[in-house]
Amino acid sequence: MPLTREEVEHVALLGRLELTPEELERFTVQLNAILEYFEQLRSINTEGVPPTSHVIPLQNVFREDVVEESLPVEDALQNAPSRLAETFRVPRIVE
Repeated sequence: MPLTREEVEHVALLGRLELTPEELERFTVQLNAILEYFEQLRSINTEGVPPTSHVIPLQNVFREDVVEESLPVEDALQNAPSRLAETFRVPRIVE
């Protein structure tokens, strides 16, 4: 069942979109074309096809969590434009 112009206008209102009459007409036609494609997809037999979220297998690549010496404070602060004791000094932004 195709979308009506009023339904597209209602969806635009819900999305807080201000559409011109030309845009409403164009989007009505485009959304109906998209829904027709979904109907074509619905007719395809997908029995036995496992659902997928990606077309290629994905895996996370994690490195081992190794404890190492941290950077010395002097080295970390050597290029700081401003510092206070052993910390970076930044401008106050909250009043």
